[in-house]
Amino acid sequence: MELAGRTALLTGATGGLGRVIARALAGRGAMLSLSARNSGALEALAAELPGEGHKVVLADLAEPGAAERLAADAGDVDILVANAGLPGTAWLTDFSSEEVVRALRVNLEAPMLLARALFPAMVERGSGHLVFVSSLSGKSASPRTSVYNATKFGLRGFALGLRTDLGPRGVGFIRDAGMFAEAGAKPPPGMGTARPEQVGDGVVRAIERDKVEVVVASPQLRLLSHMGMVSPSLAVRAQSGSAGQKAAKAIASGHSKDKR
Repeated sequence: MELAGRTALLTGATGGLGRVIARALAGRGAMLSLSARNSGALEALAAELPGEGHKVVLADLAEPGAAERLAADAGDVDILVANAGLPGTAWLTDFSSEEVVRALRVNLEAPMLLARALFPAMVERGSGHLVFVSSLSGKSASPRTSVYNATKFGLRGFALGLRTDLGPRGVGFIRDAGMFAEAGAKPPPGMGTARPEQVGDGVVRAIERDKVEVVVASPQLRLLSHMGMVSPSLAVRAQSGSAGQKAAKAIASGHSKDKR
């Protein structure tokens, strides 16, 4: 799909990755419907993007019914980039039942409902693209991320399964793995990192080349996540070691409770 002249709905637009993705799409000529919870930040982002026709659609995807309302407010779109997400990093017992529901709703339920609402028009037109921004936590489990792992494993399975349904009908999909969580914590030594711009480039590449999956991560992390899928028991032992536990503690400490 050529991006020039296409309309794209981007959720989580004001986050770190959201801003990079917005600039990458707008730079290729797409017109964006930018969605997040902060109207001021959305308006500022829309004003600084290249091109014309960008608009703001306010939504809090943690609220019941918000995904369906967002889809209706956005109108006809050629591309969905489901980027919004909550960290979900802590011991399971540190979550209230309401916080578990919020994580499931934002990270998994909202992308599913947005896709359900938007893809029929794409099928009718014979073209469209759905992008689901996930994480390496959707491939391999790690300490203190059981809630986050659940949402990202689910999102990856949903995206890949849905592609088998809709790919032959002209609608493309991508499950795009992001980077180490932005919690002010350093990744374990030797794991490597990726630049935010690589995520934006990955989303553009996925849409333009109809990639099934684009992984934005260092070779080391790609290898470890693959190992997690091939041998979950080995990956769990590795992640449960001192380095994995230390990294998980730092991430959990960096994510304040109000982010859940």
